[in-house]
Amino acid sequence: MRRILLIDDDRLQLALTRAQFGQFCAEQFELDYAATYEDGLTQLLAGGHAACLLDYQLGARDGLALIREAVARGCRTPIIFLTAETSENVDTAAMNAGALDYLVKGEIKPATLERSLRYALKLGETLDQLHRLATRDALTGLLNRREFDRLLAEETERAKRFGRPLALVLLDLDLFKSVNDTHGHPAGDAVLRAAADRLAAELRVVDRLARFGGEEFAVLLPETPPAGALDMAERLVAAMRRAPVVLPDGTSLAQRVSAGAASLPAHAANAADLVRAADRALYAAKHAGRDRAMLG
Repeated sequence: MRRILLIDDDRLQLALTRAQFGQFCAEQFELDYAATYEDGLTQLLAGGHAACLLDYQLGARDGLALIREAVARGCRTPIIFLTAETSENVDTAAMNAGALDYLVKGEIKPATLERSLRYALKLGETLDQLHRLATRDALTGLLNRREFDRLLAEETERAKRFGRPLALVLLDLDLFKSVNDTHGHPAGDAVLRAAADRLAAELRVVDRLARFGGEEFAVLLPETPPAGALDMAERLVAAMRRAPVVLPDGTSLAQRVSAGAASLPAHAANAADLVRAADRALYAAKHAGRDRAMLG
């Protein structure tokens, strides 16, 4: 049963919404509740809810501010805005803030609420699919280069603002062209997917892994100084060395990877310099014989 979060400081609205849920025809939902801005934001950001019903007035703060803060912090849960006001300005402001629908409390009937929830859930699924297409590599499922560049700029700014280290590891599959030339492109695709899975398994929750281009991968490591960057790079190289990749035809292939690591501010002052420093270290690892990691 899918869970819906109601954020409203009026408990009468909770009882009314629960009663309306009981009259739904197509699907039953489990209703969770938050009475304050802070609790509502916490539950919304925690995930696990299929949609959110959000009241305009939340004590001294309003629902528009909550929507903006949740969206700014990466929340993509569909939000339906509830208000006692019928002003078109509120309607427009809610949609501009990120709500997917808008209901006037005095006009809500069970059928109206059920239809609004179905609309928001379907539109939310469509937006999620579009977001994935825009930010993910189709072959590996990893972040694509555009999204990685966005995150790199964001994390670089955060690291500089708070005086914290930020590391980058660039990895390149060794002699990958020979895989395609010898075994065909489906084999090359299988190697790329296997590499993505192995690299991802070594990372922390806060780390970000992307397909940087072709047979090259990139790992963004927040709060990581040079020693930690080199340690992670060596772990990633070892993960590829640990076992062969099994190709679709059953052939076992000993695929290796080279890595270059760099950290801000030790090796760079901005995002572009950080990429260049990691790339120089990667080139040095290749030049030194491949299947190894080096620090910029």
